[in-house]
Amino acid sequence: MLLIRAAIASDVPLLLKFSREFAVFERHPDAVVINEETLITDGFGPQPKFRSLIAEWDGQAIGYALFFGFYSSWKGSGIFLEDLFVREAFRGRGIGRALLSEVARIARQEGSFGIRWEVLDWNESAIKFYKSLGAEFFDEWRQVLLEADALNRLASG
Repeated sequence: MLLIRAAIASDVPLLLKFSREFAVFERHPDAVVINEETLITDGFGPQPKFRSLIAEWDGQAIGYALFFGFYSSWKGSGIFLEDLFVREAFRGRGIGRALLSEVARIARQEGSFGIRWEVLDWNESAIKFYKSLGAEFFDEWRQVLLEADALNRLASG
């Protein structure tokens, strides 16, 4: 019934669709500005910046995980899980756990010290799920993002 597979370039329209659905779920429906061409280059070009897994239920794509490597000066290489999403009708069937388990297998296989990700503070079911896995929460750390005009100002000196 459930199949987890690596995404391929022809999955890019699906990845973009999942990304938009995920943005709606996270209450940011207009946040997705990336296009298919960028996803193809960034994920399936000569130097991929991310990898993705697709979850299929009886041949129907119903979820995905998108992740990439990062480096900690304290612990070495790790995996950052950018997106973990399962369509609502398929939640509660262990699909999110299966996707996360596959990312964990990849992390272990590649010698990563761990997987890191973020969760919105209002997403109680996800927080409960992650805690049940033994995930550690770093509430004292603050997320920081510099983009758009602020990024351009800083880059210009």
